[in-house]
Amino acid sequence: MRKIMILGASIYQVPLIKTAKKLGLYTIVASIPGEYPGFAIADKVYEINTIDKEAICRVCEEEQVDGICTTGTDVAVATIGYVCERLHLAGLSEHAAMLATDKAKMKEAFREGGVSASAFYRAESYEEACKAAETLGYPVVVKRVDSSGSRGISIVKERSQLREAYDNALERSQKPYVLVEEMLGGTEIGVDGMVQNGELVFLAPHEKFVYHTDKTTIPAGHGFPYRGSEKVLSEIEHQMRLAVQALGLDNCSVNADVFVDGERVSIIEIGGRTGATCIPELISMYYGFDFYEKILQNALGWPVQFDAEKQGVFCMAKLLMSPVNGVITQIQEKWLKKLREKGVIVALDFPVGHAVEAMENGTTRIGHVVTEADSVEALDNIVRKVYRCIFVDGTSLEELWRK
Repeated sequence: MRKIMILGASIYQVPLIKTAKKLGLYTIVASIPGEYPGFAIADKVYEINTIDKEAICRVCEEEQVDGICTTGTDVAVATIGYVCERLHLAGLSEHAAMLATDKAKMKEAFREGGVSASAFYRAESYEEACKAAETLGYPVVVKRVDSSGSRGISIVKERSQLREAYDNALERSQKPYVLVEEMLGGTEIGVDGMVQNGELVFLAPHEKFVYHTDKTTIPAGHGFPYRGSEKVLSEIEHQMRLAVQALGLDNCSVNADVFVDGERVSIIEIGGRTGATCIPELISMYYGFDFYEKILQNALGWPVQFDAEKQGVFCMAKLLMSPVNGVITQIQEKWLKKLREKGVIVALDFPVGHAVEAMENGTTRIGHVVTEADSVEALDNIVRKVYRCIFVDGTSLEELWRK
């Protein structure tokens, strides 16, 4: 039996674990201790921090795994590169993983590789951040270089906001520097894909939905397909190929944040793994194949084919979030059942009695909705119906979001 190591056991890795078992793989999961749903369904569990490269590598060697992968998180990508290189497994190199998980080094690689991207500076002190912002001109974006899900990212409109943004970016970072970059205009989209044997063999641009706050934007969901012009779609593919080449990404999934302004396409960042926020589910729904299977096949070094198995359908997904801290006091399962009978996928992360956090970043989700829809308005109408079914401290989320 082939063995696969999956890093992470959260709600984002659960579908990957289930698909691995469906394919007949012996599924080993590693994650920090906690009440993670992936532990209950894995064949074997190791309670190890996924950033502990040496410990994960020892386990992979002892277990004689045939592949290693993750989805929906950047945290484990550096470890995957480390293990793949040492155990000669299919996957990205340690150097490529390093570039893909450090936004400052990534942007430097983009510059050297001729990738269209925003102007930027690496700042190793508050004074350097001030100088960078003045040079670029406000507004600027200040980023933690080693995080995802909008954590440690702030939009800075004037100098009085810079100190807080700088401190926020350094907080919990493993790096002694931050990234200060030009704030681009246009529309932000997402682009996922897969690289195998040095070739970008699959590319899936999609609409991107975000929650806006005063200081940042938070990933909220995605929609397929992205309805750009042929010229823009061609430029997206060109820039993605340049970005993949600049970082040396190979034998891995890729997920990029991209700005489209007219016919200009700029790569904000690219990761060496598939995106979160239901992207694999949407790819599967739109293209007619199981994208989680493709992730696993690529990690095992098997040839991956991407011929669509059916005519694509317009589909969208959105994270469910709470605007307040509180406790789930009621879930109207009868109402949710009616939505599910109509083909709407509603997944809730927590049961009645569980605490929830106010929306802060991509990790403070309480569930998600995936459905066939051809407009944001249609999706939001369904999301409102779901929010009507969930009560926090006695008040429906629909009402809480209206306040």
